[in-house]
Amino acid sequence: MKKPIAVVSMFRDDIFFADKWISYYGKIFGYEHIYLFVDGTDQKLPKEASKINCFKIQHLVMRRSVADRYRAKKISEFAKNLYPRYKAVLAMDIDEFLIIDPNLNQSLFDYLNQEFKYSSLSGLGLDVGQHPINENQLDLNKKFLSQRSYALLSDRYTKPVVSLKPINWGSGFHRIKGKNFFIDPNLYLFHFGLIDKKYATSKFSDSKLNKTGWRSHFKRRSKIYNILENHIPVEGDKLFKKARIYFSKNRKLLAWNKPAPMKMPNLITIPERFQTLV
Repeated sequence: MKKPIAVVSMFRDDIFFADKWISYYGKIFGYEHIYLFVDGTDQKLPKEASKINCFKIQHLVMRRSVADRYRAKKISEFAKNLYPRYKAVLAMDIDEFLIIDPNLNQSLFDYLNQEFKYSSLSGLGLDVGQHPINENQLDLNKKFLSQRSYALLSDRYTKPVVSLKPINWGSGFHRIKGKNFFIDPNLYLFHFGLIDKKYATSKFSDSKLNKTGWRSHFKRRSKIYNILENHIPVEGDKLFKKARIYFSKNRKLLAWNKPAPMKMPNLITIPERFQTLV
């Protein structure tokens, strides 16, 4: 018999993505298996919060790096307590969506109910951005990927977001402490944090966030818009396999259980088969 699968996240000041996140994972795994922590009693709840397990918690003011570690530790401990009821527990940021390749003609739920020999699975990371010239502001009522055509193949978002047994995620869910990773050949992790330039820019200029260490992060992340405007993309399917091999083999010396950045062109056009999924 197939076992249920849980999905967990936490957000603050990011309700922009929350309802899309809830509906996407709720339709796949069942709303009763979705767990969302709202970081701060001052935060507005998503419209679909009543459908899921939604918890408001007290906000603690911390530097960005400390807050990332705190969030990963809290969710790791929470996820451990969901076993053995669940076959797998997924954990990610509110703007990240795990997608199974439509060519497989199989649901993500059915796929993850297989037996795996790994403790976690990573999806190939695609960092989606709005082309500054060719694409309009995002319409939240339409499918995200029907409005966006480009992404960067990203080591940072090739994350082990699927746990198949109790594990400890590192900061930002970028690694699992003390364990290697496996990049699944059929899974993709789409990061939508920069999918709407106006929204992203409003966060870049948020003084409260910048005071807690986000300034350099925002500066680095905003480079995607220059890349989108000035570089020529490659068809995604031509690079997906190469990227998985590269990320699997190449690591930084002091980060052996995370992929290293690619040293080849990584701007791609997203294949049309993904357009109706999110």
